[in-house]
Amino acid sequence: MQSIPPIQIHAATHRAKVLVIFYTLYGHVYQLAKEVQLGLEKNPNLTVEMYQIPETIPEEVLQSIGAPPKPNVPIITLEKLQEADGILFGIPTRYGAMPSQYHAFWETTLPLWTDGALHHKLAGTFFSTSCQRGGHETTGYTFITNLTHHGMIYVPLGFTSPHLTDNTEVIGGSPWGAGTITNGDGSRPASQKEREIARLQGEHFGQLVLQVTRGKCDDESLYTPTNSTYSTNYTLNSHLAVREKKLPKKRSFLKSFKKLFSH
Repeated sequence: MQSIPPIQIHAATHRAKVLVIFYTLYGHVYQLAKEVQLGLEKNPNLTVEMYQIPETIPEEVLQSIGAPPKPNVPIITLEKLQEADGILFGIPTRYGAMPSQYHAFWETTLPLWTDGALHHKLAGTFFSTSCQRGGHETTGYTFITNLTHHGMIYVPLGFTSPHLTDNTEVIGGSPWGAGTITNGDGSRPASQKEREIARLQGEHFGQLVLQVTRGKCDDESLYTPTNSTYSTNYTLNSHLAVREKKLPKKRSFLKSFKKLFSH
């Protein structure tokens, strides 16, 4: 199995903040989120906070489908996203992709995208699916598009746990992140091995966040905005203004077409 070497943290008080953000309907992703949090909290140099994605289903509908009350966890805000050095997202799978609640959440992050506020923040994922072929890998694969547009750095779990190659029983999870198999009726809670994978993911992710953020502190000049045209911390308006200035003068499509095929 692949292993991540332990990070030697300086005795100086370097700290980093990691958020665990999840959406859950029947509580399975929340079970994993708590294990991820335990793994993160093994490192005393991390500040760990947990939040949930806002619900979009009306309360009367939730009651009609037998959904339990939501966990007593605060709702994520744009301000909290900006404070994080790393974020682990818990995602229940819907037809091999993230649920509509996550879509609605990402659409609220336009102000952060405009300012490049999430650039270079680390991000990882963990999942729940109803069965082993329920689409958790495609959920991770498609979720990355949101991270990419925000300039975030995706951190996969990899094969860091021997449970991921254990075929003696049903075990959720993959190189994309920890996972749990819930059964179609939601009757199966996260197993002990699935919980162990989630804790391991939290532990490894936290180590990497500390390593990266400590590097930033060691050489702030590498991360300080400059007058460069392609500075990481740009605003959308300034970026578009530079782009407009750099583009060649527009020509009509017909003239360009004729020139291209006139040889």
